[in-house]
Parts: sequence; structure tokens; C-alpha cells
Amino acid sequence: MVYKAYKNWCIAAPEGVEAPGTTVPTPFRPLVLLHPADPLTSRCVYAVSTLSQLGQEGAEALADNHADTSQLSRFVSYHGATVLNPRFPKAWDYLENQAAFPRENLRVTLVGLGDVGGTVLTGLKLLGREIAEIRIFDPNEAACRRYEMELNQVLSPDENPLPRVIICPQDQLFDCNLFLFTASRGVPPLGAQGDVRMAQFEANRAMLRSYARMAREANFQGLFCQISDPVDHLCRSVFLESNRDNQGNLDFTGLLPEQIRGFGLGVMAARARYAAGKLGISPEQIRAYGPHGAGLIVANAPGKDYDEELSLRLTQDARTMNLRIRELGFKPYIAPGLSSAAISILRLIRGQRHHSAIPLGGAYFGCQNWQTSKGIRIFRESLHPALLRSLTAAHQELANFPYDAEPKP
Repeated sequence: MVYKAYKNWCIAAPEGVEAPGTTVPTPFRPLVLLHPADPLTSRCVYAVSTLSQLGQEGAEALADNHADTSQLSRFVSYHGATVLNPRFPKAWDYLENQAAFPRENLRVTLVGLGDVGGTVLTGLKLLGREIAEIRIFDPNEAACRRYEMELNQVLSPDENPLPRVIICPQDQLFDCNLFLFTASRGVPPLGAQGDVRMAQFEANRAMLRSYARMAREANFQGLFCQISDPVDHLCRSVFLESNRDNQGNLDFTGLLPEQIRGFGLGVMAARARYAAGKLGISPEQIRAYGPHGAGLIVANAPGKDYDEELSLRLTQDARTMNLRIRELGFKPYIAPGLSSAAISILRLIRGQRHHSAIPLGGAYFGCQNWQTSKGIRIFRESLHPALLRSLTAAHQELANFPYDAEPKP
């Protein structure tokens, strides 16, 4: 391993991998580990706490592991490090930008003022003390005017200023720190059966293409937060579409994988805890992983107390909770808009552990994680072997999904 001083970082590069800077004899912090890998199936910038986490791109990235005894590994275990994949053309720029991501006076753009969008907007208006301005856009101009008037008439509960709500012109959508996409086409009607989320994939993917292209053309530096269903699949579609040139070739000069996050898992974790409470089970060890939909995995506990039969029951209850609401004659959007989106996004902004779908091995996989100055840090803990096998299968299914397939006539 070769160590170089570059700007304020120490760059650790394997032999034969070019790195900028001046050679130094020993590592210092902040440490950046160069790890060239295929940008189609790997991450660009992420945090590690042990050297053994370098290059982990599957469900094993959620499991706790131990460092070896090498000098570099001991250094990483003590100080932490950032992994950087230099095969992304914009990797070095993002390294600097994400470390300086603001946590106050944020500008947020929200696209889509349907049931979910309105709920997200209300939650952020009341709770988003870090947000200076929420810019709203919807093809329904009357909806924009209504929310601009009503939410700017909301009083603060503690006399501290609330975020301003303004109507955003379409050509300024990406003049923000966070872009929130809640718009959806083809929402299944009440009474629809099966996985109603996946029924929306083709229509929403087609709608998202133009926004992914706009983000690319604007050289967007912030976070693209995907909220409409199916969250995890659409995150990957946004990544692929934003990284195509005018001939449709992947050039990886659009959004980096870490710039896209999916917000659907929060409500599934909340539904699992609700179901556990109905069974008299303590919610403390309940875990939720994977996609917001049929691939969801709920565990009654992650480690030695894992009970496969009980976990399957909790998984089924959480997966179908939306259908129970539909059976009552209502579309389920309040808990998703608050738990999956507004609350989880605010926890991300605050650097707190939250539920979201993050890039992992050519897919977006839901787990607990938090944003640090070193990059996304995954919450790792001891996992029961049976649970890890289930997570591996769920991740593989997402990675194998035909994201580029054209819809059938």
C-alpha cells in the first residue's frame, strides 16, 4: 500500500493504482482508501470501520465483522476511513462535496403534491428546523398555490421559524440540496390485489427518466430522494438513466450511486413494530431490511434470538398492512409519508441512524444507516446465519431485476 498526502486527506492506494499527492511514510487521518471497481455494480464513496469491509457489496455488508491485525487495519479500526472508487469520473469532486454537505439552512425541492407528497410536505414544514425553504412543484398549479398559501399560514409551536414554502419553476428544480420525488402514475385503485407497489414500476420509471436527465444536465450535487413506489427499483432506474449519454451509453458522469436514496423502509419497520405489539412482542429487537414491498424481510431479532417462524409472520404482517388499510376503504399514505419519508429524511439530515435504501452491489437495498463526513455508514451487527441467507437472497433478487427491460405491449 502506498500513502500520499493530497489536500487534507491521506490517500492509501494499492500498488499499481495511481493516486494524486505526495508520498508519505505512514497513514494519517482523514484516510481515503482507493478501491477501483466496476461502477455498474459497486459504490463510489462509503465509510468503513474495519479494513475487512472494503469492497463488500452484498448482504454481508450488514453483518458485523472483525479487523485483522495489520498496521493499516488497526488504524482503520481506530479512526475509520472513506473508501473511494476512482473509476467514477466524478469521484474526487463528490468526496469533497459530500464531506461538506450542509446540515442547516437547507433548500429542499419536492415534486408531486398528491396524498403522499402533501403528507411529506406537512411533516417537513412542522419538523424541519434545518430547512430554510421547501420548493414545491406539481403539474397541477392549483395544488401548488393551495399548499403555498395554507402551509405558510401555519404557526410555529415554539416561535422558532418554520421552513418557507414557495412554488418552484420547472427549470430550477435542482437548485437545491435535496430533491424529493413523490409523484406517481397508475396508483392501483382501492380493492386491487397483489403487490400494488410493483404495478407502478413501468409508469413511474417512464416519468422519472426526464427528471434523471435534468439532474444530469444540471450537474446536481445534492441528494435525489426517491419516495414513490416501487422505491428501491426506481432508485436503480434513476441511477442508470442519469448516467447515459445522448446515445444511451453508460458513461457514469451523472448521479453517483450515493446521491440517490430510497425512502420506503421506514414505514415497514414501523408496521413490523406495530404487528409485534399486537402479538405482545417487545419491539426493541425488531429489524426490517430490503425493499418496500414483496421482498421485505422482518426479523424478530438479528442475532442469537432470531426465530424464523415468528419472523416470517411479522414479515407477512408488515408486507400486507397496506392492504388492511385498503380494506377499510382508504389509501395508505399517512404512515408512509411520515415514517418512510419526512422522519427518515430529517434523521438523515441530522446524521442520525435511519431506514433508507442505499446502493449495494448493483441494487438499492433497505437497511439502517447514517450519513457521516466519511460517507454512508451501514449499521452492522451480529446476524443469525439463517437471517443472513435470507438477506443474501433478497439482495440477489434486486440485483438481478431487469431494470432496463422495455415494458411488454
